[in-house]
Amino acid sequence: MLETWFKHDRGRLLAVVSNGTRALIMLLEEPGDPGEHAIDPTGTGQQDGFVLSNGQHDACSDRDSVPLVQALAIVEHIVDHGHLPASLAWHVDR
Repeated sequence: MLETWFKHDRGRLLAVVSNGTRALIMLLEEPGDPGEHAIDPTGTGQQDGFVLSNGQHDACSDRDSVPLVQALAIVEHIVDHGHLPASLAWHVDR
């Protein structure tokens, strides 16, 4: 199970769910917010193995996830700077 949540003092949430190869990175303004997520515009196909803490097993398209190495860099940038990297492709789900 590779799910991690970060919470900012102002309530904003950053979620990372990985299958060990790729990761889904989501930003939510508050619990229940549909949020937004990092995308890989060149991603094709789909992978499974995304296991949530509630036991749910999901598959995720490669377009809606990013390679794990990139995901770690994204999280580091958000934690260090408080905003998304300028070069990141992002999709708003609201």
